[in-house]
Amino acid sequence: MLNDRFGTIVQIGDILVSEEVVSEYFACDYGTCKGRCCIEGDSGAPVLEEELDGLERDYPSFCHLMSEAGRQAVSREGFFAVDRDNDIVTPLVEGSCECAYSHFTEDGSCLCAIECCHLHKPVSCSLYPIRVTNLTGGGKALNLHRWEICADAYAKGRREGIRVYQFLKKPLVEAFGQDFYEALDAAAQHINNSR
Repeated sequence: MLNDRFGTIVQIGDILVSEEVVSEYFACDYGTCKGRCCIEGDSGAPVLEEELDGLERDYPSFCHLMSEAGRQAVSREGFFAVDRDNDIVTPLVEGSCECAYSHFTEDGSCLCAIECCHLHKPVSCSLYPIRVTNLTGGGKALNLHRWEICADAYAKGRREGIRVYQFLKKPLVEAFGQDFYEALDAAAQHINNSR
């Protein structure tokens, strides 16, 4: 573990994890937010290059759950877009911040059409509110992204005693492996018990 003016940084192999990922509380409160993260923001969700083939391959399996406007966005832009920061992201419905891959239930709640078909949505969506940054030299940094629409999730996590990394155990294991998660859990216990 490294200590600097930004707080404790946990290093596991070539992955750096900010202290907030292990110390902050978080548990999605979907009943309150109803999937706002899929329909608000200033660009689509980040997509890894290695995820693009899967989006295209699996599109026929989930496109029937998308809105007509979402399907039009994919027809117009393709299976991904490039945002103003030159990052690969999911396409958006024209004139809105709604992800093209959104699926709306009868009560207006938003779900991921990809996930509804038991397929893998982009890892950036699975790991939210953790954002992964690629570092020079091939490493990665995991940082907490704060967004006001998730205020209820932070409050719910605090009420229920669930930390960010605990809430995201499954996607963290899928993205980085069981050994990574166990090392992260050990570091988290050390940090949180020493407070």
